[in-house]
Amino acid sequence: MNGPTNGTSHYSFPPGIHVPSLTFFTSSSRQEIDWELQDAHFEFLISSGLHGIVIAGTNGEAATLTSAEKTQLIQRCRKTAQRLGRPDLPIAIGGVAGCTRDAIDQTIEAKTGGADAYLALIPSYFHFAMNQDAIVAYFQELADASPIPIIIYNFPGVVAGLDVNSEMLDILGKHRNIAAVKLTCGGIAKVSRISASFKTSEFCALAGQSDWLIPALSVGGTGCITGVANLFPKTCVELYNLYQAGKVQEASDLQIKLSVAEWGFGKGGINGTKYVVAHKRGYPETSSHCRRPYPRYESEERRKWVVNQVSGLDEIERSLS
Repeated sequence: MNGPTNGTSHYSFPPGIHVPSLTFFTSSSRQEIDWELQDAHFEFLISSGLHGIVIAGTNGEAATLTSAEKTQLIQRCRKTAQRLGRPDLPIAIGGVAGCTRDAIDQTIEAKTGGADAYLALIPSYFHFAMNQDAIVAYFQELADASPIPIIIYNFPGVVAGLDVNSEMLDILGKHRNIAAVKLTCGGIAKVSRISASFKTSEFCALAGQSDWLIPALSVGGTGCITGVANLFPKTCVELYNLYQAGKVQEASDLQIKLSVAEWGFGKGGINGTKYVVAHKRGYPETSSHCRRPYPRYESEERRKWVVNQVSGLDEIERSLS
């Protein structure tokens, strides 16, 4: 991947804060994408200075979106980036596939749509048969055939507990078309081991949540992909910038505050995240519902809790605007 340079260092995947954009739907019976609201959210994210966008990740409800919808999301995001003077904004697309052939097809569609990278989960329907050799072979075959770089998405919680361990990453990181890994497993030791084995120009490790960004950066991680940036993008970017500028104490203080909000997003789940983003951004409440059958976030007690949990960052985000 032709990633940006930072001084004299080159990266296999662009460093910094990437946001897994939420996908907003109408209240119609078929819950079509609310394109007007989606465009407005893309504008909010891109204008905030985030380093990249991930479309159709877990927060974007990848498993519920059609190929045509994903392509249109990529194209509209790119169009917004161009209008805002950021035509080269890195855009990755998430994928959920039951077999290698389908995943390869998705990478081809992603390339045609204008995506720069493909975020790949392990196929997990036959999770009982997916041993280490099978997982490694899957990513290698996918990367061999994909016209765009692969980001390994290690999220055991959504793939029946399957984990890409350090031994697998040591093998997969050597593939010319595997650029990075997103570690939603919280494996800080994996970041250290990747740093010991690879240059950032070969293979990068990204935190899957914002609440351990500084620990990840301190052992060679290059950034994170965090849903919190759907609401507090400038705060997330500020945390990254402070650490990169050597202001470690200020970064650590902000990291602690951000971890409180991250817990709200994490415990709230995707529907709680959509609710609090819609609530605080002034989006229609109906847009906060996930595609069925994902349950709605309707408990008033839970709504109050998540709003209170994340509101500690409101003043910080406003101060950075």
